[in-house]
Amino acid sequence: MQIYADNAATTKMSEAAIAAMTDCIRTFWGNPSSLYTIGQKAKEKLEEARAEIARIINAEPREILFTSGGSEADNQALLTAAMIGKKQGKTHIVSSMFEHHAILHTLKKLEDNGFTVTLLPVHESGIINTDELKATITDDTCLVTIMTANNEIGTIQPIAEIGAICRERGVFFHTDAVQAVGHIPIDVKAQNIDMLSASAHKFHGPKGVGFLYAKKGVRLSNLIEGGAQERGKRAGTENVPGILGMVAALREAAANMEEHNAHMAQVRDHLIKGLSEIPHSALNGAANPRLAGNVNFSFEGIEGESLLILLDQKGISSSSGSACTSGALDPSHVLLAIGRIHDVAHGSLRLSIGEDITMEEADYIIESVKEVVAHLRSFSPVWRDLMSGKKEFILK
Repeated sequence: MQIYADNAATTKMSEAAIAAMTDCIRTFWGNPSSLYTIGQKAKEKLEEARAEIARIINAEPREILFTSGGSEADNQALLTAAMIGKKQGKTHIVSSMFEHHAILHTLKKLEDNGFTVTLLPVHESGIINTDELKATITDDTCLVTIMTANNEIGTIQPIAEIGAICRERGVFFHTDAVQAVGHIPIDVKAQNIDMLSASAHKFHGPKGVGFLYAKKGVRLSNLIEGGAQERGKRAGTENVPGILGMVAALREAAANMEEHNAHMAQVRDHLIKGLSEIPHSALNGAANPRLAGNVNFSFEGIEGESLLILLDQKGISSSSGSACTSGALDPSHVLLAIGRIHDVAHGSLRLSIGEDITMEEADYIIESVKEVVAHLRSFSPVWRDLMSGKKEFILK
C-alpha cells in the first residue's frame, strides 16, 4: 500500500491544473506585455486569472500580485510594511514564535537593520492569545504578521480578531496563508487583512508560482527590479501557464472545500484517536481549531528520522519534527515554541492527509506507526532509561 501523507510539504497537481497549463502552453504562449494579438491573448488570460483569485478571497483584481510562491510574497509583504513604517518613524514588528522561516529570517534581517521584533508565545495550544497581542502593540508598531494556519501542527489562528485589533490600532496586518488558502475560507475584507501570501503547490497547483494580496493603498516595495510587469511591482515576464494552473487548482479547491474538509476531519480524528493509544505519546497543538488534514504527534523515546524511514518502507510518506541543517539534527522550532523539550520534539511525526485518504488507509497508518514506534523503542537506550525509572517520562 502506498499512502502520501505529506501534503503540507507539497501536493500532487490536480488534473484541472495540468489541463489548464497544457492548454496555455499550446494556445496562450505569448508574452502578456506585448501589444500584438498573441501577447494580448495571454494578457487576457492573465487578467482573468487575477480576477478569479480576487473573487475567491473577496479582494479586488488589482490587489493581486503574482509571485514565485509564498516565500517571495512573505518577503515582499514584510519589507513593504517595514519601509512604510520606517518613513513614519515606526520600527516595531509583532509576530509569533512559530512562523515559517520565510517570515522569521526576514524579521532577523530587519532586526539587523534597526527594527525591533516581538515574537508572541503560542502556548501549548499553538494559538496566540489576542490579549497578549493587544498588550504588545505600541505606537511604534508598524506591522503584525501572524500565519493563518501553522505548517507543522495545523492550528488555526483567530485571524479576524487579529485583523480587527490591527485595524483599530492603525497597524498593517499581514498573514502567511500558505497552508490555509484552498483549505479554509478566506475573506480578506471580513478578516481585516492588509496583505496575504499564498503558494499554488499547497492546493494542487504547480510549484514556483503564488500570489501576494495587498490591500488597495498599500504601496508595495519592489524585491525584483527590471520591467513594468505587475504594475511595476514585480519585474519579469509572468509565468502564465503556472498562473493558470494555480487558478484552476484554487477554483476546484474552493468549490469542494466543505465536502473535502468534512471527510478529512473525520479521518483526522480517527487517526488522532488511534495514535493516542500509543503509550507516552501526545498530539501537538490544540485538536480544534485545526486544519482538517493535519495530525502531529510526539512519541517519547524515539527519533523521528528513524520513524520516517521505517514508515517509508511500509509505503507511507510523512514528515518529522526535526530538520537536518548543516549536518546537525535540530528539533522543530514550532514544537519547541509550544513547549516540547528537545528529546520529545525529536520523536515527532506530521501526517498531512489529502482529500483522497480512505479509512482503510488511516487504519494502515495507525497500525504501521504502532509497530514502528514499538520496534524503535525496543532498542532505544532512552526508552530503556525511561522504563527503568532512571529518567522521568515527559509525556504521561
